[in-house]
Amino acid sequence: MPRIILIILLASQFCSAQITVTDSITKYPVSYATISFGNGNGIFADDAGQFIFTEALYPDIDSLFISALGFKNLNISTQNLPKQLYLQPQAAELDEILIGSTLNRKFKKEILKPYLDDDYYNCWLPTIESEIAVYFPKRTSKDQKLTSISFPIALESKDWSKRKKSNSEKKKFSTLFKVKFYSNNKGVPGKVLSYETTVFRATEKDGDAYTLNVEDYNIYIPKDGFFVSLQVMGYTDKAGKLLPNKKYKEIKTRGKATVKIPTNFRPLLPFTNEIETKNTFIKRVFINGNNWVKFDKGSGIESSLLKRDLFNYGIGITYNTYKDE
Repeated sequence: MPRIILIILLASQFCSAQITVTDSITKYPVSYATISFGNGNGIFADDAGQFIFTEALYPDIDSLFISALGFKNLNISTQNLPKQLYLQPQAAELDEILIGSTLNRKFKKEILKPYLDDDYYNCWLPTIESEIAVYFPKRTSKDQKLTSISFPIALESKDWSKRKKSNSEKKKFSTLFKVKFYSNNKGVPGKVLSYETTVFRATEKDGDAYTLNVEDYNIYIPKDGFFVSLQVMGYTDKAGKLLPNKKYKEIKTRGKATVKIPTNFRPLLPFTNEIETKNTFIKRVFINGNNWVKFDKGSGIESSLLKRDLFNYGIGITYNTYKDE
């Protein structure tokens, strides 16, 4: 009997801790909003705009920073946190060059292949709140429509001693990612080019790359090029629904101070040294003033990848280049 009572009490505690992020005008839930709370840590709302936050889970967090595409950011105290958080929509300022109508013209299909690698030591360990953006230039004056994006994924072998064998059994994962598109602002990711909420679920069954079809988005490449970004959201259940994110790790240092370490998620993202230009940027909400930083030596980023001269996340894209009429 005491065990049953304990389960009921725990369940009621989580229910009471459930918070919903809502559009202040339409009153619809805001799917997959980002809830950040410092030092590279945070959680995501699910597809219903809901997340769980309690003082018991995060006793030292005094404020939340909430953001979502198409909405103004919200900074709110965790003291007496309401069950409904309302985000105010912001006016759309989308690039007119990028979002266009379907072109019923002859075209040539062009493919930039992703750069694949399953070497653990050549990979980025994704954490919530860290966003990776990759730049793609426009190399022609002709109209070009983006049709698909291929995100490289490193598969890890269950047996470490067999990690170099392509036929070894792979570790299982089911992870949700968010994708965004940005304009090129003098070589750095600028304003968002689409307020479409774009997510996909990757598993080990997808192989070394996950290909996202964006043909129906009618995205046309701007003359200054554009950025594609990727952000891990967390693990999902078998149906693809986002699970509550893991709490950050707390590690005791030699001086007995407690350091919070962001939780890493699988799959790993392979970086490459086979691209001449350094076209990858990193952003963290509470680091560098929430500004994009080029993934390069001397930029203030501490990474073993840079020491190995691995500067780029090798995303691949497919696009149609239309013939002049």
